[in-house]
Amino acid sequence: MSAADTPAKSGISDIDQRSIDTIRTLAIDAVQKANSGHAGAPMALAPVAFTLWNRYLRYDPAHPAWPNRDRFVLSVGHASMLLYSLLHLAGVAEKDGSNAPAVSLDDIKRFRQLDSRTPGHPEYHFTTGVEVTTGPLGQGVANSVGMAMGARYLNDRLAYGDRPLFDFNVYALCSDGDLMEGVSGEAASIAGHLRLANLCWIYDSNTVTIEGHTDLAFSEEVGTRFLAYGWQVLRVADANDVHALAGSIETFLQSQDRPTLIIVNSVIGYGAPTKQGTSKAHSDALGVEEVKGAKRAYGWPEDAEFLVPDGVYQNFRDGIGARGATLRAEWEALMAEVRASDAALATEVETYLKGELPEGWDADIPTFPADAKGLATRDSSGKVLNAIAPRLPWLLGGSADLAPSNKTKLEGEAALGPFTPGGRNLHFGVREHAMGSIVNGLGLVGLRAYGATFLVFSDYMRPPIRLAALMELPIFHVFTHDSIGVGEDGPTHQPVEHLLALRAIPGLITLRPADANEVAVAYRVIMGLKHQPAVLALSRQALPTLDRSRYAQASGLAKGAYVLADCEGTPDLILIGTGSEVQLCVGAYETLTSEGAKVRVVSMPSWELFERQDEAYRESVLPPAVTARVVVEQASVIGWDRYAGSAGTILGMHTFGSSAPIKDLQTKFGFTSAKVLEAARAQLARGRR
Repeated sequence: MSAADTPAKSGISDIDQRSIDTIRTLAIDAVQKANSGHAGAPMALAPVAFTLWNRYLRYDPAHPAWPNRDRFVLSVGHASMLLYSLLHLAGVAEKDGSNAPAVSLDDIKRFRQLDSRTPGHPEYHFTTGVEVTTGPLGQGVANSVGMAMGARYLNDRLAYGDRPLFDFNVYALCSDGDLMEGVSGEAASIAGHLRLANLCWIYDSNTVTIEGHTDLAFSEEVGTRFLAYGWQVLRVADANDVHALAGSIETFLQSQDRPTLIIVNSVIGYGAPTKQGTSKAHSDALGVEEVKGAKRAYGWPEDAEFLVPDGVYQNFRDGIGARGATLRAEWEALMAEVRASDAALATEVETYLKGELPEGWDADIPTFPADAKGLATRDSSGKVLNAIAPRLPWLLGGSADLAPSNKTKLEGEAALGPFTPGGRNLHFGVREHAMGSIVNGLGLVGLRAYGATFLVFSDYMRPPIRLAALMELPIFHVFTHDSIGVGEDGPTHQPVEHLLALRAIPGLITLRPADANEVAVAYRVIMGLKHQPAVLALSRQALPTLDRSRYAQASGLAKGAYVLADCEGTPDLILIGTGSEVQLCVGAYETLTSEGAKVRVVSMPSWELFERQDEAYRESVLPPAVTARVVVEQASVIGWDRYAGSAGTILGMHTFGSSAPIKDLQTKFGFTSAKVLEAARAQLARGRR
């Protein structure tokens, strides 16, 4: 299709067409100035985005944090200039009630530049109005499922009589690439099963990817697939047909029993003389002559840059601005009524909105008595989780079909299902990747959400865990079966490198508690986090519950590492362990102490929390002068040298595991009292030389 073939605009007002073309040209100019980015999708989708935002989105630009706003997710994150143009033209404020814009025209001129508010892909917490960090394709639509689940949960749990306080819809704009990614299919399947009628994906079917036409690798009938998932599927033959799009959105708004997919056929790079409809419009700047040709096709001054014609700002003020202000005022009036007549509900809502914990939330967390037999930390985790849940109503989550093994079921609570939106037990099915993304979506609407599976399957979840850390979301995951202690299931199910991989993610708190009381403290730490995600690595096998009258209190876990058992004066040897291996260190300590050695045991459940402590504390736990050290962990040895030191010994995994009973595995790989004692004595001998 050439520029000469561009259809005439009809059935749309001049000011609406100018507004649409302003979105297009701002994107074109920003990408051209940066000489980097993606203008093709904004050029194609400007009519779609304009229609949704200016006619239907329940959003108040003056108060972008309004809790009952509709959520708009730009899953096709490389089209970020589409969103930045909308935020600018709609006059979205930097903060509620602020006169400062979230995205100014100068910000658009600094697209993709260092520290600008217009980075290459939208970033949550960085640019007001960005509801979720997107970039990796498929993540945004999967997040939107969690956001829609969260909206229905809040609708059910925090209603004022028969009037909901939260009834927002979630819209996600996605691409061919999003729907090729497996995570989107997992998420769409769950959404259809749950009949999320408040969820609408708008699929930009432009049939172009970086390598060329999508028929190189993608020939499925997407609509048929979504019908099979249980979605309503609508089609708009031309992205420029704003009336057809409006009709589809209205059909979505009237639907009460299923999510909606609107398939919109578009021409990528619409209006560009030689590049529209080709992979050349998919990325990189169009080039000076192509920019001029596109502007001529729109009837735009071809030499004008970053032009916002008269009337465009006012058009947005009259549309999304006026509608959003009215809707927000109505919601605020409803909340005022709640505060006047139902103080308990008002307090609950306000506590939730502030991201605070209810008073007494931890009152029922148990203290576990000393027990040589003990509990698997997955079992003590289940007990602690169930002690917290009754006092924290916005805590919900579930497992990827492993709740009986992960011990993550909330007793006495319903499952969140198609007809029980207020259930707190989530059944994700065997869909770990989508689980991680959905948990992020739940966190994005302010819920304290968790997922669960075996630690080895955290591999499937690394992308959403990484994004949770990037977005600073206080969600968490319960990973059980944390070592070769899985036993007979063999190396496919025995995590080796997984703790290392999780510890490598900036901003993520990884916790591997040694006994039931460390688990209890770990939950206190996790629930107190406001800007960081966390993961728990828990044992399948029973671990002794340490006698805390003899050893240090488990509260030391909050500092990441602490002296669990000590000697008089400066130790000659430090034994460092995590999780199930702490018991081996304690056993060696008892033997060596009885022989007159001066030994210290350090439990180190979290590198990240330990590194937060000041130097004085860290050196009080691990004195630099004490170089005789033994580290024990049933995981990769990589990284432990920072704590073992150059002369220390690290007992860890150097290969994959094997299929055998746990005792045989521990003997084969050296996780026995005898091996720890051998290493400890060698270190002591070295220190005496």
